[in-house]
Amino acid sequence: MPVAIITGASKGLGRALATALAARGWDLVLDARGAAALREAAQSVAGHGTRVEALAGDVADAGHRAALVAAAGRLGGVDLLVSNASALGSEPLVRLAELPLEGLRRALEVNVVAALGLVQEALPLLRRAPGGTVIAVSSDAAAEAYATWGGYGASKAALDQLAAVLAVEEPGLRVWAVDPGDMATDLYAAAVPGDGDPRPAPDTVVPAFLRLIEERPAGGRYAAPTLLERR
Repeated sequence: MPVAIITGASKGLGRALATALAARGWDLVLDARGAAALREAAQSVAGHGTRVEALAGDVADAGHRAALVAAAGRLGGVDLLVSNASALGSEPLVRLAELPLEGLRRALEVNVVAALGLVQEALPLLRRAPGGTVIAVSSDAAAEAYATWGGYGASKAALDQLAAVLAVEEPGLRVWAVDPGDMATDLYAAAVPGDGDPRPAPDTVVPAFLRLIEERPAGGRYAAPTLLERR
């Protein structure tokens, strides 16, 4: 069975993607900071008959990243690494003039440094996997200038660049930065509380991720809404 590591997997897009992969026979290593929510998500996913290792912790912690990769190794390796865990930098979001620098450091640490650290930890197993793949979950805020989204957007722009360079440096892997588009998630609710505009559920964009995994296009940056339109 192929093995995937998914960070930020207790809810939202991470959980939806884990559920879809489990239904397709993938074994999973799931991460999130909240132990109770992660345990519940893992139990739900395991209902598909897949093997699931759920490790609660902070991806910014090097020891936790090592534990995630070790768990995947026990399951057989790492075929897919999905960096989905994210930090906003401020909740709710604020303009750059008011953005706490500690918040910006946290966003960079989680969204960029930890993502690269996990790739570095997993690279030996990814290189050995037939079709080793890395997905960095990005945002349209990485490419567009939205008021109050500056810190978060800057961290995602940096993540996009890391993914682009990794694709060049590791030609044996597939590396994609994927903008999932607007979604109704707890992260968005924390970023913009009280925004009543309807947004699609995370599971509606999962088919875009599955399409990438199945079709394996060249490394690069992809937008889920565009992939879904091509179906």
